[in-house]
Amino acid sequence: MVQLLGAMELAVGELAQVLGQSQPRVSRHISILCDAGLAERRREGSWVFLRAPSAPDSASPLAGAVARLLAAAEREDALFARQCEEDRRKLSAIRAAREKTAEGYFARHAEDWDELRSMHSPDGTVEGALIAALGDEPLGCLLDIGTGTGRMAELFAPRAERIVALDKSLEMLRIARAKLQHLPAESVELVQGDFLDLPFPSDHFDTILLHQVLHFAQEPALALTEASRVIKPGGRIAIVDFAAHDREELRERHAHARLGFSDTQLRQMLRAAGFRLVPPVALDEGELVVKIWVGQSAPGARSEAKKEKRA
Repeated sequence: MVQLLGAMELAVGELAQVLGQSQPRVSRHISILCDAGLAERRREGSWVFLRAPSAPDSASPLAGAVARLLAAAEREDALFARQCEEDRRKLSAIRAAREKTAEGYFARHAEDWDELRSMHSPDGTVEGALIAALGDEPLGCLLDIGTGTGRMAELFAPRAERIVALDKSLEMLRIARAKLQHLPAESVELVQGDFLDLPFPSDHFDTILLHQVLHFAQEPALALTEASRVIKPGGRIAIVDFAAHDREELRERHAHARLGFSDTQLRQMLRAAGFRLVPPVALDEGELVVKIWVGQSAPGARSEAKKEKRA
């Protein structure tokens, strides 16, 4: 089980499927592993997902020792190595099932997404501009708020030390899991959560990304304040969203709570949240202009923002 969870995050039922064991039996062993710090359990709705400890050597001496022992056993014990390899091959069935679910979702929503995409600059242009806006500075630990299909997490995974992909929708997390399952399990974590109540400690992330997410917020200023709480001093936030527009039909067809944002609005909200904004980038190759706003969290600015909030 420990070896499999080191390869990818798995639901309890998926782990039972790979091992050919009953789910109750697997659950008993999972409880033992979790109590010992050799696995981590996370609930998403009615599903429970398991993964290897985020950092085995730092999580506990036992986790680090077991990881080294298993690696040595697989190198030196031919029978154990064959068993591990056979079980890892079974993971391909899990990956295929996830991809089938993702394909079904895309098929159901393709028409709506194509309609929205036709209104703004091509995705590749937007992604290239975002990469340029973030520059060559290290991304460190990156939080992708509203990860959706997981595309941004996939795009920046090679440049980040670690990616945490968060979404409120269980269905979208399953889609993202299918897209990101080829990445090392220890480098990507998927978390269910709300951008108004992020399930992370303060000063935790180096970079925060909100890609086409903020226009879904009824109170975007509160979302940015919560992002400010979990970002480290000196960390950066990047917001990709629409410039202010008058396409009212997007409220009903695509559940947009906000019809884009003006530079003044974003500047004021980011400043109030303790960020210093650099000049934004505009991409105007369609009816809807896409803007990229990047801000840096400054200790002084954050202190002032907290004072204003208390006042």
